[in-house]
Amino acid sequence: MTPPQPSYPATLPLSRIVKGDNPRRYFDRKKHDEMVASIRLRGIIQPILLRPRGDVFAIIAGERRYRAGLEVYGPDGDVPVIIREMTDQEALEAAIAENDDRDDPSETEQADAAVRYLAACQGDRAEAILRLGWSRDKFDRRLALAELSDTVKCALDERRIKLGHAELLAAVPGDKQDKALETILKAGLDVNKTRELLMRVTQHLGSACFDKSECTTCPFNSGTQRALFETHVDDGYCTNAACFDLKTEAAEVIRFEQEERAAKAARAAAPPHVETVEDDENDNVIDETVSSTDSQPRSEDTTLDLDSIGTDAPTPAAPVKPVTSASAAHKPAVTAKSIANRTTELREATWRTALARALAGNAEHARTTILVAAMSGTLSQIKADTLTSRAGLLVGPSFPDLDYSAQIAAIRALPDARAVNVLSVIGAAYAKDVVSFAHVADLASIFQVDLRDTWKVDQPFLERYTKDELKFIGRECGLIAHVGEKRFAKMLASKKAELVTDMLNRIGFDWAGRLPSAMTLDGTYGPPPDRVAAQAEAPIPELAA
Repeated sequence: MTPPQPSYPATLPLSRIVKGDNPRRYFDRKKHDEMVASIRLRGIIQPILLRPRGDVFAIIAGERRYRAGLEVYGPDGDVPVIIREMTDQEALEAAIAENDDRDDPSETEQADAAVRYLAACQGDRAEAILRLGWSRDKFDRRLALAELSDTVKCALDERRIKLGHAELLAAVPGDKQDKALETILKAGLDVNKTRELLMRVTQHLGSACFDKSECTTCPFNSGTQRALFETHVDDGYCTNAACFDLKTEAAEVIRFEQEERAAKAARAAAPPHVETVEDDENDNVIDETVSSTDSQPRSEDTTLDLDSIGTDAPTPAAPVKPVTSASAAHKPAVTAKSIANRTTELREATWRTALARALAGNAEHARTTILVAAMSGTLSQIKADTLTSRAGLLVGPSFPDLDYSAQIAAIRALPDARAVNVLSVIGAAYAKDVVSFAHVADLASIFQVDLRDTWKVDQPFLERYTKDELKFIGRECGLIAHVGEKRFAKMLASKKAELVTDMLNRIGFDWAGRLPSAMTLDGTYGPPPDRVAAQAEAPIPELAA
């Protein structure tokens, strides 16, 4: 037998009414004042729809009437109500239906409603669309707008920006949206000007050097945005510059690593000039031999000596066994220069990238670079396609198709900010393309580019070295001082792969900010900032064996 439904009153004091889970976000002040005037004149004609919630009643539909009634009657005033038993889902559907029927609905409120419906339907889009009664296109567009920051949503609700502005900002990473909104509002940019501004900071996917398979469904792919919104940037561009740069850098590092492996393989195939021992077991014995002679005077200079590398052999250690003794006698000493020789291509490529980024972010330094390059006759070393491939982004989409006189006019018409951006890009291109790395090194030194901001010791870097060389790196970077000589000797006794893993994962030791001499411009170790070094260099207590 169905239990009888409870009987509810037809009116309630406003003090017993509370706000519900209304998806509505924005209440227009002018319309609120109009409703207040209407209630003062005629009272509340249409009852407020409520549902029970403990000792009070939550609003399902009619929050504007509730707000206006509070202003007219105060919390003790009685207002007409309809009270119904509803589940959370039923209440949400009723609230959305009521909001959709009113004048001038907010797109962001609909976006939030789409998110909530999708969650209630356990991610089933078809079911959510059916319940909302929307088209699939409307649902997808509103769902995309849900990625807007709260500040941008509020600006759209208050009609300080148009829907076209919001659709363009939805294509910008969330942490950049508020800054972009500030620029739009401060400069009073219309939708078209905003689109042009966004085009300047996009990256052309056609020029990407990395695998773009993940980009096909990425929300920051302009092709995805084009399928959703009427207002969008040109097809084939990425609007997430940080992600594009990160993938580009990763692809470049992989390429240089592959080139170095190929070079190493070629050197290994050539007849060796000196006998080396790569076997882990023999390497361990040699490490012990070298360790035993660390306290003895060496005849070879271990500083960065450009003329003596490879010409003098170290004083041979006392033989441990015949094979090891011969190997140790012919093994070159480890120096900063010998390690650096193993890292030439990676070091130069990493510094070129660091300088390019520094120049791209500093117009004054980029201008100095361009002038020096022009006056020294090296500006022409910038590859033609480095800049022409980006001309459409830097100047305008139609620029590559213009004749030369029209291109002159387009350049002359560039706003100052855009022209500065173009100069920065030219400076960055010079850093990448100039033939002499000495020019890169000089510029990086003058402009105080710090590689420690963007590069960190990692597994591929360490894996290229022998155990003796890893010991050299561990000593100059403070790892041995951190763990102690005895513990590091135990680490050296393991296989090289285990040694590398152990070096990278020592508790209390952070490689960030430590620049081995092999990666510096002057062959001198770059320590971390003082505030980091003091903590990271502190040794941990020796544990019992």
